[in-house]
Amino acid sequence: MYRYVFPVAACLLILTSVNRADFFDNYTNPILAKAPQADGVLPVSELTAEMIAKNDSVLPDVKGAVLIVETNDRRWAKLLVVAARQKVPVAGGEPQIAPILRIERFMTYREATERAVQAEGKSISLFPGFHFHLDLGQVIPEKFGGDIQVVETQARQCVAKPAGKAKMYLLTKPIAEANPRKSEKFVIGSKFEPKYFNGTFRLHDDGRRSGVLRLKVNDDNDVTGTFVSDRDGREYEVRGSVAKPNHKILFTVQFPQTLQSFEGYMFTGDGKAIAGVSKLQERDASFYAIRVEE
Repeated sequence: MYRYVFPVAACLLILTSVNRADFFDNYTNPILAKAPQADGVLPVSELTAEMIAKNDSVLPDVKGAVLIVETNDRRWAKLLVVAARQKVPVAGGEPQIAPILRIERFMTYREATERAVQAEGKSISLFPGFHFHLDLGQVIPEKFGGDIQVVETQARQCVAKPAGKAKMYLLTKPIAEANPRKSEKFVIGSKFEPKYFNGTFRLHDDGRRSGVLRLKVNDDNDVTGTFVSDRDGREYEVRGSVAKPNHKILFTVQFPQTLQSFEGYMFTGDGKAIAGVSKLQERDASFYAIRVEE
């Protein structure tokens, strides 16, 4: 029901979560916003170790209970948590065993976006008497007020509660909308078509900027989409068009203070990469984007 926290286990967890995507990643901001009305999502005012243990394998290949929180600042966050105990050294005395809420991973999304990140982190131990502020991504003293608090109910036992006006929900079964859609494997035909630009790409620009580029081409060859920057986690609007020849694309990314333009060509052999030139504030540079299979 509880588990002890050891550095080796934490290191393995970090390697696993960094190196591969999983079902937890499918719970994007729009899905979290709909969660309170979804089947299998339980509102909780007090989360016990028993509740965590009962629901720690709801998502395939993901170990830990999934919490969904509407923060005090009205943003949506998701957390992967376990109930644990931590041995704490005591000066001049025997080590003490403290019950904790172990936050294996969390992500708070920016409002009005699909995937832009406000704060994220992993391997966080929340002790009784402290709060976790999901918009800041920080453990803070109780007097400052956060979104989640841990209260020790008796020796070596604790519960997690929402703090302030935050609301907390426990996932007891997967949300159907978050299940990955089965799509046909991308195959490029003998004749290149503008629709091959549809999809998700990892974009690298001038060795200075990178992020996730999502493109959608309509029947008129107009391009819309989003770019989520690795640097600040923000989501920016993408607009453009497929030009002539059909494997040429022109698009812009609208940043707060400036517009960046891109002119690229897709590899016609397999459609897995786009390469070309970009311009930002009169500076010419090169870019490439690699298709991500989702």
